[in-house]
Amino acid sequence: MIDTTIFQDKTAVYYTLGCKLNFSETSTIGKTLKEAGIRTARKGEKADICVINTCSVTEVADKKCRQAIHRLVKQHPGAYVVVTGCYAQLKPDQVANIEGVDVVLGAEQKGELMNYLGNLEKHPQGEAITTAAKDIRSFSPSCSRGDRTRYFLKVQDGCDYFCSYCTIPFARGRSRNGRIEEIVEQARQAAAEGGKEIVITGVNIGDFGKTTGESFFDLVKALDQVAGIERYRISSIEPNLLTDEIIEYVSRSRAFMPHFHIPLQSGSDDVLKLMRRRYDTALFASKIRKIKEIMPDAFIGVDVIVGTRGETEEYFEDAYRFIEGLDVTQLHVFSYSERPGTQALKIEYVVSPEEKHRRSQRLLALSDAKTKAFYTSHIGREAWVLMEKSKAGTPMHGFTDNYMECMIPTVGVYPIATANDKDQISAPLMSRFAVIDIPDYTPEEKKVIFSKFALPKVLKRMSLKAEECIMTEEALNEVIELYSNTSGIRDLEQAAEHIAANALYQIEVNHVEKVEFDAEMVRELLG
Repeated sequence: MIDTTIFQDKTAVYYTLGCKLNFSETSTIGKTLKEAGIRTARKGEKADICVINTCSVTEVADKKCRQAIHRLVKQHPGAYVVVTGCYAQLKPDQVANIEGVDVVLGAEQKGELMNYLGNLEKHPQGEAITTAAKDIRSFSPSCSRGDRTRYFLKVQDGCDYFCSYCTIPFARGRSRNGRIEEIVEQARQAAAEGGKEIVITGVNIGDFGKTTGESFFDLVKALDQVAGIERYRISSIEPNLLTDEIIEYVSRSRAFMPHFHIPLQSGSDDVLKLMRRRYDTALFASKIRKIKEIMPDAFIGVDVIVGTRGETEEYFEDAYRFIEGLDVTQLHVFSYSERPGTQALKIEYVVSPEEKHRRSQRLLALSDAKTKAFYTSHIGREAWVLMEKSKAGTPMHGFTDNYMECMIPTVGVYPIATANDKDQISAPLMSRFAVIDIPDYTPEEKKVIFSKFALPKVLKRMSLKAEECIMTEEALNEVIELYSNTSGIRDLEQAAEHIAANALYQIEVNHVEKVEFDAEMVRELLG
């Protein structure tokens, strides 16, 4: 039994890097500490506890984790510092040696963080407490509120796939999950709190059921019955685990949306073999065809890795042609990052950073074309939009069932949709909109669109912070000048994607901490 009296009126700050699953888990940690009497520190207030939930998907992610730890230690002198997450599990001793760190917790210990706070007395040396990946058995449930309507529900953790380029099985352990009965109860609680949409998260959610004798399809059917939840989205599911029965059920279900995120990783069968993926391009293409046959308006996002070891120019061209022929909506493009201890390091052929960047740019351009075509095909149609909480000074926005982002048309915003009835603009949650073409905007309005919406959205997707990709006023003006003859959101998002990709490239290759763009750099990049 923990004596929580010592935690009364104590404050904590939380910093999360990486995936939606990490954010969900941090939210649960925050709830646990709040129940013990620890409140979240206000902006500018010195905290008593710092919790950093880390990521280790790339070398850059590791660097960002170290920077975040150093920054929080400096901002909150004397605070009790706890570091957990994937980087903590993979490099516990390295993290423990960072000045100011008190406790490093692995994947098995993350859910019991309260047990390791002690009396909040600083340690003379950081202490690492982890469990070997093969022995990680616990499943820590979490359900976090992303905004006033959307929740993120963790249903599974760990992975048994051991792809040649990936460290996740070592960072999160073997595949395990909660029980359907318990997960459904969490969904009911989210509905009781006003949640309308739930994003189902995990590491390999299609593998759900290994530890409970259930199946992901069973879970989908059970969640669909929860009253009050109007929308579910499946965050990501392996193509070999996305069964036809799941696709068919989603097409006729009450609340599962026509929105899929499916990792392809490469469109070359030769590269897929090197990656040790469990499918080929024929199976992947069959899944896309199946979805589009019964849900022609479905949004399909696809993950692709460029420049992995062994990806020759010929293999990349094969991959490009395959992806070009897929009826998908958007590509999430990642440059391969070498991770210690992975089998991919045994592959001799290495792609240069410059070539990775070139291939990434080609796929980003292809993604732009596919997304623009998808949005254009919806002009003139109507759709229900679930509104989300907006930041101060920004318009309300939301998503259609098939994940098209829409905003209320006011000065300085870019509508993809407008209300049929102006009275609906004040509707708090769900409104029906007619999708229209994008109107012309003044240069000043375009600047707001780019700087307040397009660029932050792309930076978030690429796991970049605003302070790592800085635009001078002259650079912003140059973007607007170069795009003076365009009016669509996708054109400005395309500019943002090229700028963010260049910043990420410089951070990875030149090892700089931030990139500040001026007008000349923008002209060279976008002109």
